[in-house]
Amino acid sequence: MNLPFFFAGRYLFAKKSHNVINIISAISAAGMAIGTAALVIILSVYNGFDSLVKTMLGDFDPDILIAPSEGKVFVPEGEAFDWIYDQDIVLNMSCVVTENIFVNYDGRQSMVTAKGADWVYEEESPLRRHIRNGEFSLHKGDIPQTVVGSSLAYRLRINPKFVTPLELYFPSRTRNISISNPMSSIETVNVWPSGLFSVNSDIDDKFIIVPIAVMKELLEYGDEVTGVEIRVRDDCSPRELKTLKKEMAERLGPDFRVLDRAEQNNSLYKMMRYEKLSIFAILIFIVIIVAFNIFGSLSMLIIEKREDVGILRSMGAGDRMIRRIFVLEGWMIALLGLAGGLILGSGFALLQQKFGFIKMPGNFLVEAYPVIVSAKDIAIIAVSVAAVGWIIAKLPVAAFYRQERRKKGQQS
Repeated sequence: MNLPFFFAGRYLFAKKSHNVINIISAISAAGMAIGTAALVIILSVYNGFDSLVKTMLGDFDPDILIAPSEGKVFVPEGEAFDWIYDQDIVLNMSCVVTENIFVNYDGRQSMVTAKGADWVYEEESPLRRHIRNGEFSLHKGDIPQTVVGSSLAYRLRINPKFVTPLELYFPSRTRNISISNPMSSIETVNVWPSGLFSVNSDIDDKFIIVPIAVMKELLEYGDEVTGVEIRVRDDCSPRELKTLKKEMAERLGPDFRVLDRAEQNNSLYKMMRYEKLSIFAILIFIVIIVAFNIFGSLSMLIIEKREDVGILRSMGAGDRMIRRIFVLEGWMIALLGLAGGLILGSGFALLQQKFGFIKMPGNFLVEAYPVIVSAKDIAIIAVSVAAVGWIIAKLPVAAFYRQERRKKGQQS
């Protein structure tokens, strides 16, 4: 039998002579439970929003982007591109030309990022799921059309129901600038708005999608493109995607960069990771503060059990065993709170994930707060809270034995 564990269990559940110790112990366990539950719920809600953002970005950004290592453009041809196209997990490949250009709409101007997309993008892009007004269409017969970010459309007062064209401007790469007639050195193309999309504030505020032929005409390109966007099947695992990306990089060579979705939005994904880490740090700090209740209850228990300590010593128990008894007793309080908090937090989060009974206020993309319970998060929370409980439980025991040594030193 593990004697320290046995005595710790008896001390934890036995009625104390001072009822306040029981109350403080119960408050300590309840506080740890509430703190743990808050960690589980808030991180699960963060996971939900994180997944929502990534899903929305995934409808705009490809799974893999091929871009040149140097310069802006390249011609997508060769055995490597043929090999990529033949892979089973590749759903589609589309060529794009992306550039910052100047636009004018009915006397209102702005700098925008225009993405010229080919027919594959037009037919199969999941961006069509984010159309808020009009339709996702880049052609109406021979007439070139554009879909515009909703924030940009609001700023320029673009309405797909109007017949006013969006005028695109870019300096000519082949003609010299004329001082007498500057407009002669500017390429211009008109497109007609067909729809407005909404992905997130950054994309909505600066992006327009136009036919790739329009961008090539505006930029005076031939077969060149600025990127090749690759989307994989929905059932493609992260491991398969990583393997495909690695093989593509080897086949394409050093002249190309092969970027996954995180690398395309490196700063955003880093910020999201740091935000989650910050939330975890703040909440675990609150748990540490709550855990100091264990310090108080354990200190009082040690004082109450001085006679028991003397009896155990007379029976041959060493200081190491006695320390373990009280540390385990304090740790059990923390573990009871941890278990209760995990059950409470996980249960609440799973119910919200399934039924969505807490609704989002206002007109949002989802009706209820998105929640995703992560087994990895649960494991990290369990280890962290258990470690906090163990450390806090050791403090009053160490303080008690320092006092004991000090008294012995004074007596001698």
